Amino acid sequence: MTRFHATEVQPRKMSMQDMAGGNDITITEAMPIAVQDKLHGVSTASLSSFEGDEPTEEEKTTLRHVADKLPWSTFLVAIVELAERFTYYGISGPFQNYIQNDYNSVHNTNIVPGAIGLGQTGATGLGDFFQFWCYCTPVLGAIVSDQYLGKYNTILYFGFVYLAGLIILFFTSLPIAIQNHAALPGLIVAMIIIGLGTGGIKSNVSPLIAEQYRGTRQKIRTLKSGERVIIDPAITIQRIYMIFYMCINIGGLSSIATTEMEQRIGFWSAFLLCLCMFAVGLLTLIVGKKHYVVRPPKGSIIVNAFRAMWIGAKNGGRMDAAKPSYQAEHGKTVTSRWNDLFIDELKRGLVACRVFVFFPIYWVCYSQMLNNFVSQAGTMELHGIPNDIMQNIDSLTIIIFIPICDKFIYPALRKVGIPFRPITRITMGFIFASASMGYGAICQRLIYNAGPCYSAPRACPAAGKDGEVPNRIHVAVQTPAYLLLGLSEIFASITGLEYAFTKAPPSMKSFVMSIFLLQNAFGSALGIALSPTAVDPKLLWMYAGLSIATLITAGIFWVLFHKYNAQEESMNALEDQGEKVVPVGELGATGTQKQDASGEIGDRTGAQGKA
Repeated sequence: MTRFHATEVQPRKMSMQDMAGGNDITITEAMPIAVQDKLHGVSTASLSSFEGDEPTEEEKTTLRHVADKLPWSTFLVAIVELAERFTYYGISGPFQNYIQNDYNSVHNTNIVPGAIGLGQTGATGLGDFFQFWCYCTPVLGAIVSDQYLGKYNTILYFGFVYLAGLIILFFTSLPIAIQNHAALPGLIVAMIIIGLGTGGIKSNVSPLIAEQYRGTRQKIRTLKSGERVIIDPAITIQRIYMIFYMCINIGGLSSIATTEMEQRIGFWSAFLLCLCMFAVGLLTLIVGKKHYVVRPPKGSIIVNAFRAMWIGAKNGGRMDAAKPSYQAEHGKTVTSRWNDLFIDELKRGLVACRVFVFFPIYWVCYSQMLNNFVSQAGTMELHGIPNDIMQNIDSLTIIIFIPICDKFIYPALRKVGIPFRPITRITMGFIFASASMGYGAICQRLIYNAGPCYSAPRACPAAGKDGEVPNRIHVAVQTPAYLLLGLSEIFASITGLEYAFTKAPPSMKSFVMSIFLLQNAFGSALGIALSPTAVDPKLLWMYAGLSIATLITAGIFWVLFHKYNAQEESMNALEDQGEKVVPVGELGATGTQKQDASGEIGDRTGAQGKA
């Protein structure tokens, strides 16, 4: 029978018990005799865990929980993601203008630049299609990774696909290509290829960065100040994803450069910059290969997961019915290709998938920043800045507030006994997103109340022949909408990534991450359905409707899932029993672990478990 999850061998332990038989402290047999002599005759109720030991239940509630130090490979993966997101947001930033507006060879700061001329509805719809496609393909990337190639090889191969799409986008955005009507077909082909490439990267780079940290248990550590603290893997993973998301948004600032370049030089220059940056990220991935650690692919692991879920479905939704122990206990022939631990991990992953179901409405709100907010800014007084540069306020908000949350807000809450667990954070993120859409509606009302065109911005005779006169309201009025959306990402999006990693079975990290990312695709599909309302004067009601719908979603989400906050530590504890990571250098070209001279892969329960 094939075993999909090995259990790490632990040292044998002895327990010191009180008169009632309760375990007060656990000591390994390897403890020095001198130390054991000192413990003889001492009341165990007064004892504390040793340096590096797991904390007692009392210590878990009294000592401060902190993050561990991060390995350098974590930052190498972060650089790769920064380069990819630099590219993605760098090309996405100009897309709305590129698609919406007609081509003008004269670069005039009073005229919004363009290339294809499909109008706002067409641009919003095509932009939402790109978002939808980019977040559907991670499922394919996850299957390739978890079953065949492994995370590193999948990222590398799909990276070259991504590069090919960027080359097509660059050449079809040159002035001669636009004038010969090659821009639209070139854009569509590039979107499909880039979307395929980003799918292979996105579903794997998120779990890859967290896998670089190998700790799975809480342990005691004494700081230089003398304070005894608990090194908490959950908080460490939380910090990793905050750093990861900060790198995403540092990369997201690329649209500051690309939107300036589109207006002052041309779209081709913006896309060329992104092409060069992505090449740098791909080179970093190749050069840093020997420093990464990964989990080898597990063959038919996803197929087995669906088989197990089918058994659970046939037994009234009881997943325990898929456990070999359950089948043996009830006199059934045990033919399963997994162990009991795999089913427990799968149950935990299904919890995460249920939580993700509510994210599409959140992603609809997020997508407004990339399309309708850009168009909204184009109807306001820009004072010489590009209309699509305002979206960078979102990234700046995240870059500023992530360190504040990580270093001050979250530790302060933990210190006063408020752990601010994942479901609470996601709910807060939904509320902030709702507030952002509510402010967007207010901003739209202010535009409609201002002349010269009122509810038909840049579309009345007073706006001039080319619509160069906007409504008299400063574009800075948009700022709070981006600020609120950025805060919502810190709570909802980062926590979603963290939840996808910590709740997924060890060999299905990429697949569960792709399910989380797939919710973004569903959000884009909703956005496509809403695109007919992205016209004046309906925009006001679109923003207001999104605000109300997201607020209602937040309330329902909290009612259904807040119970999982209490189960957080017990669910995370399963991670310590799962399969461990190995260095990339131990993997072959197909991502499988190399065999030694005897033809064996290695002791899955011993050496690899301690890698």
